Amino acid sequence: MRIAIDIRRVHEFGIGTHIWNLVRNIARFDLDNQYCLIGSRRNFLELGSLPDRFSLIEVPEDNGFWNLQIRIPLRLRSHRIDVFHVPHYRAPLWVPCRLVVTVHDCVHLLFPPEGSSKFDNYRRYVYTRRVLGRADRVISVSASTRKDLENIFDLPGEKVRVVHNALDGRFTAPHDPEQQKAVLERYQLKDPFVLYAGVIKPHKNLDRLIEAFAVLKNELADSKKFRNLKLIIIGDEVTRNQYLRLTAVRSGVQQDVRFFGVVGGHTLQVFYETAVLFAQPSLYEGFGLPPLEAMANGTPVVASNTSSLPEVLGDAALLVRPEHVFDIARAMKQLLIDQVLRQDAIEKGKVQAAKFSWEKSAREVVETYRDVWRKGTVPAAAEIAP
Repeated sequence: MRIAIDIRRVHEFGIGTHIWNLVRNIARFDLDNQYCLIGSRRNFLELGSLPDRFSLIEVPEDNGFWNLQIRIPLRLRSHRIDVFHVPHYRAPLWVPCRLVVTVHDCVHLLFPPEGSSKFDNYRRYVYTRRVLGRADRVISVSASTRKDLENIFDLPGEKVRVVHNALDGRFTAPHDPEQQKAVLERYQLKDPFVLYAGVIKPHKNLDRLIEAFAVLKNELADSKKFRNLKLIIIGDEVTRNQYLRLTAVRSGVQQDVRFFGVVGGHTLQVFYETAVLFAQPSLYEGFGLPPLEAMANGTPVVASNTSSLPEVLGDAALLVRPEHVFDIARAMKQLLIDQVLRQDAIEKGKVQAAKFSWEKSAREVVETYRDVWRKGTVPAAAEIAP
């Protein structure tokens, strides 16, 4: 088979991690198929050294109409592609080959961008529906996301295959104390800190996390060990979310909440390794990779009891009701104060993280390519056509 994979978003947080690990792991074991990676030269170089059976079909990174709906389908035809895999829902509406689409979540429908009109929201819904209707097979990164697809689009269950994400291969080697010290000194971090890492969007519930942190600080005011506790928020678009800074000011913790923006993988892993706990009180997650990465690095986790997080984290995290600030604060305090509970969470977290393997996930994706090439579109796909 000649298989094309869209790599245009490999530089992004989340989806980029997915693409990088998927391609790198396919390259390790699939010796039979030819792969054409669709994206820019920059995207291709981000993936590092790949075998000769991996080549680049160079296109711009943008999702404009001409590039997405015309240039990419024409390139697929000229290169005689058998299966095209788009690892996100922004796929062309027509392609001259089999189509596999990965859906990470339905956040663009369940939590549409603030200020978007009803027309914009409906247009996103219609576009996603058409893409899923055209796809020969849909991959979801969790059973929770598959359930969302079935509920929102009446998508037939047999058309969706669950293939979990796994740990980023770049987060596996621990740093020595001197490396950790250098990073912490660069960011002027001398005090213990709670960590959040991920995109900064309203559904991430960071305003309540800041409020819960303020409650926690008040309750630990007499603690010699944690009186200088900090909250570190790593993520993008902080300048567009000034309400978070205002929340910190209103809660009286503006001196203890620090926003670091986007950091490199090496730096992020050091933060995972040295945080006293990781907090992810999201209202919605398609998978939830950062808390799993924190667990792999020996950091206990507080997370929401909603969407995919119970599925991914199991009993290794303290799960809370994300709408309740005091519930979030209580769980964070427990993991800081109760050493037996803390050690149990650390040990369970490492076991839980080890259950997910990118090699296993990549093999399941390649099996999906072979399946759609042999069988074609499942008959029920017509049921969700617009």
